[in-house]
Amino acid sequence: MSSPLLFDRDGAVAILTLNRPQARNALSPELACRLADAMDEIAADDAIRAVVLTGAGDKAFCAGGDLALSLPLLSGARQPQDDWDRRFLADDGINARIAQRGFDLVKPVIAAVNGACMAGGMETLLGTDIRIAVPHATFALPEAVRGVIPFAGALVRLPRQIPYALAMEMMLTGAAIDADTALNAGLIGRIVAPEALMDAAMEIARKVAANAPVAVQQIKRTVIAASGVTLAEGYVMEDRAKRVVMATEDAREGPRAFMEKRPAVYRGR
Repeated sequence: MSSPLLFDRDGAVAILTLNRPQARNALSPELACRLADAMDEIAADDAIRAVVLTGAGDKAFCAGGDLALSLPLLSGARQPQDDWDRRFLADDGINARIAQRGFDLVKPVIAAVNGACMAGGMETLLGTDIRIAVPHATFALPEAVRGVIPFAGALVRLPRQIPYALAMEMMLTGAAIDADTALNAGLIGRIVAPEALMDAAMEIARKVAANAPVAVQQIKRTVIAASGVTLAEGYVMEDRAKRVVMATEDAREGPRAFMEKRPAVYRGR
């Protein structure tokens, strides 16, 4: 049986594919655990400089937590039946690592949204950095319709990433928005044809991976940390990032390569 998560590499780019197309790539306990483990591995591997996250098939990026397997475990309506179930219940950090909620993954993540992006899938999306989607993609947080709430970051992140009124309409009604609305609201950055989705995502990921990794990671870390703080506090963070980056050999390599009219070779130090 095929793994519910495919983990591939293309040079310095990691490619994660949620691989349960028959279940709209919903997060089963096993898939959730495997995805959390992949995030740990990516965070620890200096050779990985960017990540592409997508779903298998052409129907869904991720439909959220599996309503038959995962949500009943969390509510107590279903008892654990295997090691994946038991680990899913015991490890509170699994959802945090999946959605990068309080999890320090400084490698940029590019989401390639190939279809419906809902509930926990939407919350995972909110933890990514660059997002492209196909024209038929939809986005929703229908938790209130099911008697629960988003609990992997959306209550905090969504109103910061799109206009407040739209964020509240999505969360309070559970209604979906289409790709054009998501683009206009700034939830995604680009709409591309389905056949071009992965090529576009990989092109972006390779550009990111080709840049100086310390600089890239300090940009991501500082932007996230500075969200919601005062300008003065943010400038302190920016100055700290500047000191870290300017102390690297890569900060000398970049200008030197430009002057010598050659591609820069960044080593992450």
